[in-house]
Amino acid sequence: MSLHKATPARRRWIVVTLTLVVAAGWAVFPLPASAAGVFNVRDYGAAGNGTTNDTPAIDRAIVAANAAGGGTVQFPAGTYRSANTIHMLNNVTLQLDSGSTIMGASGTGYDLAEANPNSAYQDFGHSHFRNAMITGNALSNIGFVGSGTIDGGGFLSNFDDPGAGRIDKVISLTRCANLELSGITIRRAGHFAALINGCNGVHSDGLVIDTAGNQDGWNIVNTQNVVITNADIRANDDALVFKSDWALGQRFTNGHVRVTNSRLSAGCCNAIQFGSETCSDFSDYVFDGITITGANKAGLGMVTMDGANISDVHYRNITMSGVASPIFTKVGTRRRCGDNPGVGSVNNVTYEHITGTGKGPHTALLWGADSSHQVRNVTFDNVDLTVPGGSANRGTAVPSDNPNDYSTTSIGTAPSYGWYLHNVNGIRFIDSSVRFVNNDDRPAVIADAGGTVTFDHFTGQRGTGAPNDIRFQGITGYCVTNSVNTSGGALRVSQTGSTQNCGTALTISGLTVADTANATDWSVQPNLTNGVTQYADRAYTLGAVPSGLTGAQWIRTANDSKAATANPLVRFTVNRQATVNVAVDTRRGRLSWMDSSWTDTGGRITNNEGTPRTFAVFSKVFAAGQIALGPNGDSGNTSSMYTIIVT
Repeated sequence: MSLHKATPARRRWIVVTLTLVVAAGWAVFPLPASAAGVFNVRDYGAAGNGTTNDTPAIDRAIVAANAAGGGTVQFPAGTYRSANTIHMLNNVTLQLDSGSTIMGASGTGYDLAEANPNSAYQDFGHSHFRNAMITGNALSNIGFVGSGTIDGGGFLSNFDDPGAGRIDKVISLTRCANLELSGITIRRAGHFAALINGCNGVHSDGLVIDTAGNQDGWNIVNTQNVVITNADIRANDDALVFKSDWALGQRFTNGHVRVTNSRLSAGCCNAIQFGSETCSDFSDYVFDGITITGANKAGLGMVTMDGANISDVHYRNITMSGVASPIFTKVGTRRRCGDNPGVGSVNNVTYEHITGTGKGPHTALLWGADSSHQVRNVTFDNVDLTVPGGSANRGTAVPSDNPNDYSTTSIGTAPSYGWYLHNVNGIRFIDSSVRFVNNDDRPAVIADAGGTVTFDHFTGQRGTGAPNDIRFQGITGYCVTNSVNTSGGALRVSQTGSTQNCGTALTISGLTVADTANATDWSVQPNLTNGVTQYADRAYTLGAVPSGLTGAQWIRTANDSKAATANPLVRFTVNRQATVNVAVDTRRGRLSWMDSSWTDTGGRITNNEGTPRTFAVFSKVFAAGQIALGPNGDSGNTSSMYTIIVT
């Protein structure tokens, strides 16, 4: 047997690995000389004829690539029948060329599901990882790329416990770092097209998942630092779902996720979903430029059932059609994790430029568990929903709830057709609307229990027999202003046990940025607090926010805008007199456009960069109207971009 040139330590590793290969009953092929970094599976015995079991050859190529220090395992055009589980190794990328397919097989030749002492906390499919077409654990720098296909062939189980030697998922990875999943198509995937758990650093571009006749698309569990672009996922169960379960027996950090320019559909369930498994907190998620073409539950679903705090989540530029409920958010009390969790929370969520056409029967909903576990600080800006309607007036009673159930059906039929809000605080609707297709005699909105619910330039369609348009029940500090029905008349507001407080709430609008490359990363955010992500293009979080700025509206900038030179760099409009605070990196100091009217407040904000940075807070009072601020202007790249806080 000839081996690739390797260090003595690597040769010993190869001998051990190949001994295991022989022990497993696989034929041993001589390892051919390969082009640098490329290992063609046909050189390792793969036939690619659709009938020969090519798994042993594929694993040999993976072993060789790993032994060489890493490389690309290439699949030329052909059908590579895989009747056994393929085992990924460190520093290996599978490249599926055009016309190539890794095809699943019937029979019981796949790896058995491993024992898991934590299996009581999630279903069978989420508890076991080895029973898959392709699996790996504790691996770094692995990938699945190209334009070929991985096809379960209709042989994978759609449901729990497929039986010994049978599988229910295509790709199953645990504790991975630096994963690439781009360009390929995954078809007929059984329970999961891809299930990853405990991973850090995921990049995906142009992934296609076509498993609408099976179950889940991509489950991203206990994972952070994820970028997904140009995905096309058609699933039956959840299409793209973020979870944090107890399958690996610990809590993880979840977040710093960006999903852009993608198309999703879900036959029975949710298109984009948080939960139901929610043991660990989630923070810093942005979904931008998404088209959703069907979901028999929620288009945008978010549930925390097991104690997780979900915060700093932002949906922008999303179009939905054919969804049972356009938006569904719930705090439940199942508490199914291994460390006796409490009750979770939802906080600091924004929806901007969302269009949704619902097919019913579920009203868009925000549901807190109780007065201590409310859905808080959620803003809807240019959110326009159209629902089927067609219901008679149902009175004002609070619908039933199963607190242990995460489905849209866990809440009974709402007495409002457009929005139902329960146990909420700090909810704002700006320039938004809700309409029905068929006359509906329920109010457009009912808000029950909580505080500070605001409708500013809101439009609601009125049913011919509707007693009112917006009803507040037990709401402290509601406000409806500049809002009309679709005929142009003022909305009819009723209240019981509620108090009105319109005051002059601060509104920031019309944000424009003269830095074309990074403008889309800028956004208006509610509720500045310790721990929020400072920049859209970095994972740094803020700490030591001065008490006078805590809870304020702010503008998240892009750190890459620090070198921009346009003056003014940013413009935005405030609806009343406001104090603009600009937190400037102390390495930069007072900026050139900050004249004597800008005051150094003495306040300081820090972040958690590798070397934590300190930002001095400069402030100036502006009248209502448009505000223009200059650049950070750091062409030498020696400081971080400023942050804007408005009070």
